[in-house]
Amino acid sequence: MKPLQQRALWPAWLSAAALALACAPACANTIQMLGTSSGGSTTEFTVKTQVLIIMTLLGLLPALVLTMTSFTRFVIVLSLLRQALGLQQGLPNRIVTGVALILTLLVMRPIGEQIWRDAFVPYDQDKIGLEQALRIAEAPLSRFMLAQTSKTALAQLSGLSGEGPVATPQDHAFVVKLAAFVLSELKTSFQIGCMLFIPFLVIDLVVSSVLMAMGMMMLSPLVISLPLKLLLFVLVDGWTLTVTTLVTSIQAY
Repeated sequence: MKPLQQRALWPAWLSAAALALACAPACANTIQMLGTSSGGSTTEFTVKTQVLIIMTLLGLLPALVLTMTSFTRFVIVLSLLRQALGLQQGLPNRIVTGVALILTLLVMRPIGEQIWRDAFVPYDQDKIGLEQALRIAEAPLSRFMLAQTSKTALAQLSGLSGEGPVATPQDHAFVVKLAAFVLSELKTSFQIGCMLFIPFLVIDLVVSSVLMAMGMMMLSPLVISLPLKLLLFVLVDGWTLTVTTLVTSIQAY
């Protein structure tokens, strides 16, 4: 396979590995039973089992993108920005989702390349087994999620799950880290969205006050405020500022 084709396939492998890692803590006993022979020694999955697992995981690709990457943060902020501008009809959902997906691929590219290099390539060359490849892929994904996760959220969800004390955040169960990451992403996205919402809210309030003072009660403030908000957004190069804010909000891992 050519290097260009390999790079084009890494998002699918990243998603498959991510789902397997998310399911591994909950299905550890099942995986151990599948990979253990009658004599108690550990054996590798059969080819049919590996194909079944990978194809099942790829079928859940949308859920993986939503929960294990920065896609949630990006799509929420962009949706709030569209609402603040008043462009519910002028900016379709597909455009918002597409921009969020492209930014997600941009941010997650280093992790995908590392998983491809350290986990998939050795597995493809039969140097390591499927379970070992998934464990190797867990490390960079966990580091990324923990870098964006609030310590308070991680501690709360660890307590809710009944998990005992751990020495380092890396020792938390993957499901606990995933739940804390999603909760932290929701909080961060709403914080960024509120900061973007305030300037446009001020414009709406000023326009409404002026129209009321002029006695123009029947004229919708949106008719006047929408061109003003678009003009302000274009003058300050709003899309560049928004994308820069979103990408730089991702903490180093």
